[in-house]
Amino acid sequence: MSRLFKFMSSSLLKAILLVATVVSAQSCSVSTRDVDVLIIGGGASGVAAGVQASRMGASSLIVEPTTWLGGMLTSAGVSAVDGNYRMPAGFFGEFREKLAEHYGGLDSLKTGWVSNVLFEPSVGNRIFHELAEAEPNLSLVFEAGPTDVKQNDDGSWTVAFVSDNGDKFKVHARMLIDGTELGDIAKQAGVGYDLGMEARSVTGEDIAPDSARNIIQDMTMVAILKDYGRDVTMAEPDDYDPGEFACTCQNALCTDSTDIGQNYTPSYMMAYGKLPNGKYMINWPVDGNDIYLNIVEMTPEEREEALKEAKAKTMRYVYFLQHELGMNNLGLADDEFPTADRLPFMPYHRESRRIHGLTRFTLNHITKPYDTADPLYRTAIAVGDYPVDHHHKAYNGLDTLPKIGFYPIPSYGLPMGVLIPEDVDNILVTEKSISSSNITNGSTRLQPVVVQIGQAAGAIAAIAAIDGVKPSEVSVRKVQKAILDAGGYIMPFLDVDKADKRFMPYQRIGASGILRGEGRNVGWSNQTWLRADEPLLLGEMFDFFDFYGIEVEPIEADALTQPVSYSAAMHFVADVTDQDADGNKALAKYGIAPKADNDQITRGEFALIVDALRDPFSREVDIKGNFITE
Repeated sequence: MSRLFKFMSSSLLKAILLVATVVSAQSCSVSTRDVDVLIIGGGASGVAAGVQASRMGASSLIVEPTTWLGGMLTSAGVSAVDGNYRMPAGFFGEFREKLAEHYGGLDSLKTGWVSNVLFEPSVGNRIFHELAEAEPNLSLVFEAGPTDVKQNDDGSWTVAFVSDNGDKFKVHARMLIDGTELGDIAKQAGVGYDLGMEARSVTGEDIAPDSARNIIQDMTMVAILKDYGRDVTMAEPDDYDPGEFACTCQNALCTDSTDIGQNYTPSYMMAYGKLPNGKYMINWPVDGNDIYLNIVEMTPEEREEALKEAKAKTMRYVYFLQHELGMNNLGLADDEFPTADRLPFMPYHRESRRIHGLTRFTLNHITKPYDTADPLYRTAIAVGDYPVDHHHKAYNGLDTLPKIGFYPIPSYGLPMGVLIPEDVDNILVTEKSISSSNITNGSTRLQPVVVQIGQAAGAIAAIAAIDGVKPSEVSVRKVQKAILDAGGYIMPFLDVDKADKRFMPYQRIGASGILRGEGRNVGWSNQTWLRADEPLLLGEMFDFFDFYGIEVEPIEADALTQPVSYSAAMHFVADVTDQDADGNKALAKYGIAPKADNDQITRGEFALIVDALRDPFSREVDIKGNFITE
């Protein structure tokens, strides 16, 4: 029996029928499978895309080259989640909840200081499998990769695959999703893209370099170490030089008192990626196992050869920890990756190709969401809150690069158009290959955002396939509603938890632009607030006036900072709805006591009233965020 198709389904009968079809097809020709949505790559984005598309009624298939699911969160060993702790959006929130159930609560995931969510990669893989296998509309194929990607005359796709054991098959799909780590499918499909750093003149970002640079972020071949309780020191690796890692932390070999490594004791450094059950994630950027290798445009064979150096550096670093720092009880975990060398299936890629999308997301869209030429915030389908974090310390020309560090930003919404190529139809791109600038990739590459990107891609693909339209023709609001219905965020507001009844109205009003959020940096925390509990000021109603085309008499400057009364707010809302609107009925649905005419109204109360009585979110916007006129 061929191991080619490993379909996961809740229906045994369906699985039997599928296998029977495959065997029959193989006996006479290359088998062909027809699906609505084909996802190539079962990484963090790919699994989310497949699950979301299948839940929306689209037949979906994920083809993954390894036996694991989860990509950088599992197969690359980066099992420490960066960001979005207060915004557990959609499928990412589901995954996190499953981790909490496994380990005994959210607090049990706080084992290391780099993150509030740390876990064993093998556990994450198992959870991704369970979530995917629970979907009857979703099938999985492992240990297979594409050999040819062809778009048909009707816009659909036919992709040829070969399995690790040589079996060949084809998949015909209405929609194609690139879930690869480096945007390989987008390139094969003819999608235009950028690689490296754009010039400041292209993106308009103050911290971008003066000229374009063909440089990407450092990668890391992560290691998961396990405490064996005995000496497990490995043999000295080839080309080992302890000076390579001398200033990774405080130790006798580091004689430079100004080096950043002097800020960390060995034990504190190791606590960085401490995982449950006596394990440690080794993904240390300070003279650790980061390495500069730009393998994006290499062939698979060239990549495999180049990655030998990434593996070798990690093994030298592990030996340094054992031999120089006395951590000889720590060795590569024997119960994590089912690989011959006990290292992850792949490196942690921080950067890849970035497509030319219908919109390009830049730093200005994050820092000034309401002041850019296109109001892309109205089209958001995911949220992020991690600072712009670029790893370049392993690059030899470090002094020639912009000094980015942990660039502070407010939390933000990621626009829908970054997933949709401008030049090829019926394909969506995920992971780190979306249409963002090199600068913003330093935040959008983080795991919670990438999972949300996949979920949004699945929603777009499902709607496009079922409705028979192109992704560029899919309603932005329809996608946003699907994301919200799935427990996702489209606006990065922290005012209420997503379980609160007010969450949805606040999200909808924020995406309409009737009330604007306020971004804040509090220590390491990047935030945005609707300021729902603050009084609504008259000057803050102009976006509402503009939305509905309400003309108002000139207002004295002093009056703009005056709070708005309930009766004054209802006067405008009633005029807009052309009815005798009762805002107190709307507020009562949320357990808010009736307001007297002269009572001040809060921003949150105004949002609830407008959402309930006028439904501004139903007003369609285009992919740039501009309102569509009838």
